[in-house]
Amino acid sequence: MPSNKFVVNEDNDQKRIDQVVAAEFKDISRSKVSKIIKNNLLKLNGTAMSNPSTKVKAGDEIEFETLKSEELNLIPKKMDLNIIFEDQDIIIIDKPIGMVVHPGAGNYEDTMVNGLLYHCKNNLSAMSGEDRPGIVHRIDKDTSGLLVVAKNDHAHAFVAKQFEEHSIKRSYLVFVYGILRPLHGKIETLIGRNKTNRQKMSADVIRGKDAITNYETLEVFKGNKIPDISLVKCILETGRTHQIRVHMSHKDNPILGDQTYGKKIKKIRGIDQEFEEILKSLKRQALHAHTLGFVHPTTNEEVFFVSELPDDLNKLKNMLETLKN
Repeated sequence: MPSNKFVVNEDNDQKRIDQVVAAEFKDISRSKVSKIIKNNLLKLNGTAMSNPSTKVKAGDEIEFETLKSEELNLIPKKMDLNIIFEDQDIIIIDKPIGMVVHPGAGNYEDTMVNGLLYHCKNNLSAMSGEDRPGIVHRIDKDTSGLLVVAKNDHAHAFVAKQFEEHSIKRSYLVFVYGILRPLHGKIETLIGRNKTNRQKMSADVIRGKDAITNYETLEVFKGNKIPDISLVKCILETGRTHQIRVHMSHKDNPILGDQTYGKKIKKIRGIDQEFEEILKSLKRQALHAHTLGFVHPTTNEEVFFVSELPDDLNKLKNMLETLKN
């Protein structure tokens, strides 16, 4: 494996080691640097490091090896990708529910990546590894909405830096049970692995990563034949795993249809039968990646994209409008 070596300069004194390496090697994303460190492939002054947040000093010597490429032999596959914008650098995709973003857990043929490989004839950035070509960020299988994909390493690094610096402008629309108090606000917690279920994330942790979600209640639906439900816009300052789902559950306002972080809602006497059927048919969390804005990697101009509510959530909203008092 190729080795890379450099000496920390004064400008990077007391900075995180993953941040310093990513700044020194523009073609390696900070997340990839973190993987290198966690795989014990980086040495600081001759000692292997395992913590990406380790602070370095001017004059320190850093040497690391790049990760081995995994021979996954991903198969390009013709798919109906909802591409709403494309140029020589980026693709903006409006992802439907049920589509997995990248290969993993036994699914190596029916992901968005397989469709992208076919569409782009393998011309995608390689910064996220062999299993995630072009993928700058992801949303859950059962979350719908906007994603940006990078077609080259320059575009990938440029956009990824905006995610790392939290300058990306993105908002989500979400339907939750109850009424958030206050109606507009900011949720700031740590988010880490759930102590009892490692497949879940939790805001009730002592150790974790800072997570900040700004929210605004757009509409409250109250009626005799429906439970109180709110349509909320969430604007992320950070992008932690399952962040909105965890934060809404933490506020005791779980997302409709969320099988992981939701709560069993007691049967409501007199609930409208048609609305109850809509709730039962909602097989995913009622969460939609609504807007996405960032600075374009070539033009340096701001670009902004919008995805309206998909059919299932639009049907839910229309029913709530009909049944509210």
